[in-house]
Amino acid sequence: MSQINLSSVWVQLHQHQRATRHLHMRDLFATEPDRFQRFSLRLDGLLLDYSKNRITERTRDLLIELAHTAELSTWIKRLQAGEPINISEKRAVMHHALRAPADSEIYVDGENIVPSIQAVLQRVGEFVEQVHQQHWRGHSGKPIRHVVNIGIGGSDLGPMLVTRALKPYSVGKVELHFVSNLDGRHLADTLEALDAAETLFIVASKSFSTPETLLNAQAAREWFLAQGGSVEAIQQHFVAVSSNIPAATAFGISPENCFPFWDWVGGRYSVWSAIGLPVMLSIGMTHFRQFLAGAHAMDCHFFSAPFAENAPVLLGLLGIWYNTFYRAHTHAVMPYDQGLSRLPAYLQQLDMESNGKRVGRCGARLDFNTGPIIWGEVGVNSQHAFFQLLHQGTRLVPCDFIIPACEHGKLKTHHTAMLANFLAQTEALMRGKNEAEVLAEFGAKLPDNIDILLPQKVFPGNQPSNTLILDSLNPYNLGMLLALYEHKVFVQGVIWGINSFDQWGVEYGKQLARKIEPELRAGQLPSLQHDASTNGLIRHIHQLRQQRNALP
Repeated sequence: MSQINLSSVWVQLHQHQRATRHLHMRDLFATEPDRFQRFSLRLDGLLLDYSKNRITERTRDLLIELAHTAELSTWIKRLQAGEPINISEKRAVMHHALRAPADSEIYVDGENIVPSIQAVLQRVGEFVEQVHQQHWRGHSGKPIRHVVNIGIGGSDLGPMLVTRALKPYSVGKVELHFVSNLDGRHLADTLEALDAAETLFIVASKSFSTPETLLNAQAAREWFLAQGGSVEAIQQHFVAVSSNIPAATAFGISPENCFPFWDWVGGRYSVWSAIGLPVMLSIGMTHFRQFLAGAHAMDCHFFSAPFAENAPVLLGLLGIWYNTFYRAHTHAVMPYDQGLSRLPAYLQQLDMESNGKRVGRCGARLDFNTGPIIWGEVGVNSQHAFFQLLHQGTRLVPCDFIIPACEHGKLKTHHTAMLANFLAQTEALMRGKNEAEVLAEFGAKLPDNIDILLPQKVFPGNQPSNTLILDSLNPYNLGMLLALYEHKVFVQGVIWGINSFDQWGVEYGKQLARKIEPELRAGQLPSLQHDASTNGLIRHIHQLRQQRNALP
């Protein structure tokens, strides 16, 4: 089909936005007492309230028409069918198959991939059981007490998020650590308090060639050997999650300790695969399977629910409404749960690496806004950091608020206070505070500087937000939540007409880094062929490093 912005519904949405942009949500709620019922969804363990948005039923109808015009139903079927919808890399996109029940039949290139998925999951489960039962021991006979996951991007963000979020479900057998940064301090600080004889390293890289991961893995290997380990003992202390078994074997990892995943699993969608090994080691296989089951439940909802009752579709359409038609270029995510503190970072990669594209899936330049800037912080901390801008700034910033209704542990008073803050912020962003309400707060005696003070105490309101309430933060509900966002990103990519499953922009900087690194390592500064700025910076770094090395 032609670009979506040439469709009649695209024009209608622009016209509708101009006609309704002055509507205030406070007034919509005043005239629509059933607004919450009409603009909310209750799923198994999750409530989505999207009533605090600048929309009417006409808005929703037009957005759903947009989805039909973009042939979203067809693309969902193509996703399910294992067609190579990752066009530039000629690959299927099948991360949803990773959480399908064992008796499912899902085909890619004529092969049912479920048995191979289950076989890997079985192998990983057996390994996890060995570690938990202390049958897998280090070279000195000590049991494994610390696990260091070495990865970056999807090999780090997903496992770290889920492990931290589900800490109350930890089986308490090992302590997990995550290393991703190329800054050597990250690895050095992590290893400082560890005993090499009790430490297991997971090297997580599909290609086993990711530069940052390999540099950290090599440094970990050197540390292990310096701490008394032998080359032969590497097999007891290093495992790999990778599709490149020969490279992992050359590193010193036994092929039996390499857990593969497939080219139809993108890194940012891979926590459901063997990349989730740190999660399994933390919470055990029973809880991990509940995590998969929650994601599968969201898959089934997404694949079958009509668009007007489909949570990922509705969230995706609302995002398009603001980003493309309101030109609101950022989207804030505030999880009100310490365990979800890494959720904004996880969603940054999921969303911006997927939909941060300026050309369509067939190479045509797009002349409308696509992927938004995703940002956020854990609540209530965020209220004391950037909520001033949300409440009284000049920008329209759609927000997602996420919280579990019930908290683990004994600090019930804390959670009740946090729930109150959570609900108050969504209400305040929607309602605002007008001049009459400010004056009423002062009472009969107004301050002398009321002319200055009054406009500063007025809140315009009308800031949109989605509210996501989990019954509790358990493995099943977390699986639902992450799958919800995965499908939301897919919906937006389909409608914008882009390929959400490649990331060529990530590679370009790596290419240049490979050229610059030997120039920085050279004893004598070579002839430089970069722009004047980069050349000047390289020379400056060379000079500083030479001066430092010359110090007595």
